[in-house]
Amino acid sequence: MSTNITPQDLEKVNSQAEDFLPLLGTDYVELYVGNAKQAAYYYQTAWGFQPVAYAGLETGRKDSVSYVLQQDKIRLVLTSPLQPDGDINAHINAHGDGVKVVALWVDDATKSYEETVKRGAKSYMKPRTEKDKNGTVVFSGIHTYGETVHIFVERKNYNGTFLPGYMPWDKTYKTEAVGLKFIDHMVGNVGWNEMNKWCEFYAKVMGFAQLVSFDDKDISTEYTALMSKVMSNGNGRIKFPINEPAEGRKKSQIEEYIDFYNGAGVQHMALATDNIIETVSALHNRGVEFLTVPASYYETVLDRVGEIDEDLAPLKELGILIDRDDEGYLLQIFTKPVLDRPTMFFEIIQRKGAQSFGKGNFKALFEAIEREQEQRGTL
Repeated sequence: MSTNITPQDLEKVNSQAEDFLPLLGTDYVELYVGNAKQAAYYYQTAWGFQPVAYAGLETGRKDSVSYVLQQDKIRLVLTSPLQPDGDINAHINAHGDGVKVVALWVDDATKSYEETVKRGAKSYMKPRTEKDKNGTVVFSGIHTYGETVHIFVERKNYNGTFLPGYMPWDKTYKTEAVGLKFIDHMVGNVGWNEMNKWCEFYAKVMGFAQLVSFDDKDISTEYTALMSKVMSNGNGRIKFPINEPAEGRKKSQIEEYIDFYNGAGVQHMALATDNIIETVSALHNRGVEFLTVPASYYETVLDRVGEIDEDLAPLKELGILIDRDDEGYLLQIFTKPVLDRPTMFFEIIQRKGAQSFGKGNFKALFEAIEREQEQRGTL
């Protein structure tokens, strides 16, 4: 399948993606972490997220604490346990810090649950309604790969800060946002020969369609390889690439992730910006570390991608990658893992018309990842 995405491809996705599960967007992403207070400080200080809401002992919650942060349309929930044992502790023991919930904003959480469960989804949370003085919210949920879950959030009758059970969290300590806008896509790593299983899950259970695919000829180096397919819902607001390992001479980044995460899970979130040079410069200045590619990458990149609006010098200085498809070009860069385990990281992406995922950068990117793996002794 071509890796250049055309308007006709998007029309095909829209026609293939059934409308039994209309998704309005990503509502929030919840991470289970060992220390939510300190994680919140990191995402505020380094990433420019703003404090929004809080739940914990002060709100009557006795078993866990959650901090909610937001930047434009990106909302993170950081949750830690307050008691020994329990599901949150078990998740952190097995995986380290990581994404537990990818919450999807819907108009009808009950119908979303019924439609997905009857198509084979394993129930995580039957529809339930929570309310406070600001209105009502309906939740439901299903399991997906690994221990990751999707929670459907129906908030059309709610006017509060975040959700019932949370209080506004208006700290005096705030930092400047760095220009992040929304989640462009979210990538899941699954085990050997599991990619097609989970792509079929998203197609059958959630009505997604395959947008693009990459095989080990597209994504490989001298040492490692992987396979990937991108699943998208009908309106294109939700895109989930699914990766699996492929045979190579050494251990791929997907194998390393599976080993350290102890199973399948969310590998990275791609966060969109309208000015990647400003965003990445700000993140650099706040201590966020990025993968780097050799200076030789920039000697020929414009021969491959053609004319771009940006000056090449700051892109080279920051290590930002460039790729082009039939619709335009994109600029992207990847952080090093943001956790102690070499698991979750972030991508910063700016699309200048392009709808693809940077196939032309795969070799340079994977070689950069392999250099990091070699330093860790996990290649």
